[in-house]
Amino acid sequence: MPDATAFALPSDMPVIHADEPVLAFGGSYSNLQATEALLAAADRHGIPPARIICTGDVIAYGADPRATLDRLRGAGVAIVMGNCEEQLAAGAADCGCGFVSGSACDRLSAAWFDFAAARITDEARRFMAMLPRRIDLIIGGRRLAIVHGAPSRINRFLFASDDDAGFAAEIALAGTDGVIGGHCGLGFTRIVGGRIWHNAGAIGLPANDGTSRGWYSILTPRRDGFSLAVHPLGYDYRAAAAAMRAAGLPEDYADAIETGIWPSFDILPIAEQAATATPLSPEPIAWPETAPAASAGLSDSPPASVELDALETLWFNTGTLCNIACEGCYIESNPRNDRLIYLTRAAFETVLDEAAGLYPGLREIGFTGGEPFMNPDIVAMIGTALTRGYRALVLTNAMRPMRRHGDALRALRAAHGQRLAIRVSLDHYTQAGHERLRGDATWTPAIDGLRWLAREGFALSVAARLDSGTEDEAAMRAGFAALFNVLDIPIDASDPAAFVLFPEMTGTGTVPIVTETAWRAMRRRGRDAMCRTSRMVVHRKGSAMPEIVSCTLLPYEERFSLGTTLREASRAVTIDHRHCAQFCVFGGASCSGAR
Repeated sequence: MPDATAFALPSDMPVIHADEPVLAFGGSYSNLQATEALLAAADRHGIPPARIICTGDVIAYGADPRATLDRLRGAGVAIVMGNCEEQLAAGAADCGCGFVSGSACDRLSAAWFDFAAARITDEARRFMAMLPRRIDLIIGGRRLAIVHGAPSRINRFLFASDDDAGFAAEIALAGTDGVIGGHCGLGFTRIVGGRIWHNAGAIGLPANDGTSRGWYSILTPRRDGFSLAVHPLGYDYRAAAAAMRAAGLPEDYADAIETGIWPSFDILPIAEQAATATPLSPEPIAWPETAPAASAGLSDSPPASVELDALETLWFNTGTLCNIACEGCYIESNPRNDRLIYLTRAAFETVLDEAAGLYPGLREIGFTGGEPFMNPDIVAMIGTALTRGYRALVLTNAMRPMRRHGDALRALRAAHGQRLAIRVSLDHYTQAGHERLRGDATWTPAIDGLRWLAREGFALSVAARLDSGTEDEAAMRAGFAALFNVLDIPIDASDPAAFVLFPEMTGTGTVPIVTETAWRAMRRRGRDAMCRTSRMVVHRKGSAMPEIVSCTLLPYEERFSLGTTLREASRAVTIDHRHCAQFCVFGGASCSGAR
């Protein structure tokens, strides 16, 4: 065990010495029914309040902030300050959870925070302001730091699927054998470098596992270390949901209490999203002898199968040749890649003829590549789509190939107005960031093309890629907003349809499949897959005729080829490719421009 004095711990650090079992839990979230059930469960286990520790966020989403806090205070439970307590005590404007600005979690949190702030007393605020940010637990000869988010930051999200480095750094900062944390709302255990990180779970909301249960943990001392058991908490969740509705709180959280599915997945990594609606069954461990699995969200459930509900967007890949070679291009387009040959106007019109008979509700034709404006028939194909009454969306880098067709594009815009939409790929709001992916000397021609489109009055949007390792979504949108303002480009960077920010499309690491269970649950929360409403036409080199594939992201995969006609391609497809998970379902993105 590390020598605690070597880490300059505060002299007033609360320390609990436990020779008997300790119960740890987090996230009461103003859920009085769950809180009462937790105290009753502790009594059944024979654990008195003196050996119960809360990892914070006593007050949050639920209907009874004052009563929940009073109940835990009255019982004598030890409470670590959570970010919600910190913010309420300070009279802050929001919960300080660390949600991305403008995200669903950020919007939903505003309502409950105002509700809670109006119902707690000044005395309660003073109590919360005095809560410790850390309590140390000495049990079985081991020292654990109990915090809310992490030792470094009260609102840091750490999840079971995060890499070892983050956990190792935080445990080292604590200077202990391990850490017990909360904040993310999902319980888990990780062993990193012989030390332990445990999230005790939350009781006030379900664990996004499709059940109404909350979770808490019991640590039982042993001669060297402790055993750790995670327990489900049943309670009168219907009464808790009813109380939230009666209080006028967001329906989203009341529904989550009843369904066991979170209202939003903004904060969750892909692995945790993949575990949506998968009931938890954590195994007890004895530490340091045994170690749990190091990842979360993997499942042996079958992949989801998605029906084509209605063909709304029909994509045509005009060929993979491109005037530039971008780093990380999912389709590997470059000046030499002709794995998908130029689509001809005749082949294009043959598919449109079939579409007219099968799908009268089809409203959008999309053109992608490669660079579509390198295809000799591109202007004729765009014109045909527009003449037949469709909206035409063309994806381009706005460089020289597009500018060569300037007069023809002006004529199409004059004839068809805003039904001709152009989406320009611009990977960053700075020249250096853009050219890091697109190559040298690509910024100025792209910007010139973008400004030309704006001056000519085209229906215009911009698409970029998010690199969460360097910037979050809010920073990217703010950066592009400033660029659009300087360039006088009439695009609202906060509008996800006008400025499309695609998720990362990494080609390494394990990406869980989208299971049928997760798909059903996430569809209820607004997630989608392009293959439910779109198909793409490709012409592979060496093939006698074009084929239909399930979506724009999978042009080469034989198992996603659906035949040579739209009728054949109407069958269901499985969404078990990494792109299905990263981009569509868990990434929440779509290539479609229809609004």
